[in-house]
Amino acid sequence: MAGTAQIELWQAEKVATQVAVLEALNGIHYAAWGETRVSDSDLERLVAAVPAAMAPALRQRAYYFVPLAIADTGENLVAPVYTVDLGDRAVCHRNATFGATEAVFLSTRLVEDRFGLAFEFFINVAHNFIEAAGVPDTFSSLVWSQAEAQVRGETSQDAWEARRRALEHGNGVKAPGAKHIDERARLAFLESSFSDSLAIYMLSLAVDFDYHDLRERDYPLLSAPALAERLRHVAALFPANAGYEFQIHYRRKG
Repeated sequence: MAGTAQIELWQAEKVATQVAVLEALNGIHYAAWGETRVSDSDLERLVAAVPAAMAPALRQRAYYFVPLAIADTGENLVAPVYTVDLGDRAVCHRNATFGATEAVFLSTRLVEDRFGLAFEFFINVAHNFIEAAGVPDTFSSLVWSQAEAQVRGETSQDAWEARRRALEHGNGVKAPGAKHIDERARLAFLESSFSDSLAIYMLSLAVDFDYHDLRERDYPLLSAPALAERLRHVAALFPANAGYEFQIHYRRKG
């Protein structure tokens, strides 16, 4: 294998000029470049899982699947192949702007399986959607009612921390026992919980997985019934495309 010094790192903008950008049936723009080790059919299936109802908000976005997006430089550089040394310098994704196009370069070789790549892609799509369209009022009402009811856990560390800050007790300014709402933290919680729910919903359309695969150590995972309520709400807002199906299966003990 060629040494790292012999591998030319490409400017992200150069990659964008060299590769053909495709438009999936749902209207999402994407491209693949370099030794991604992801087949065209698998990539097409992954991208096409994004509900078509979300596409108008993402019309200025393009998703580039590359082996590695390099992190340790002020420039937007990508590697055409994977090496251990380059892998140590890479990050899951990098953003770049080319004229009116907002590009996201996703590293396919930093994840071990289709599940990891799919979740990285969908969480980026979810964040990008929120930047353009915001959080629906109906979803905000749902998750805030859950937070006030103190449902167990959350969908990510960010959502957990933002929810905790939003609902911290006041300092005596309000009546005893009343909670002071940190509006900034509340908005952060609504955005985090919505992006998480969007990503998990899209992941469920593309990959069969166990909810507990999303568990991290530093916070309790949101209770399954509460998550199911959020996902059903998201599914009603953004119905699955033809050829994809949204289902929730509960595992019974015994």
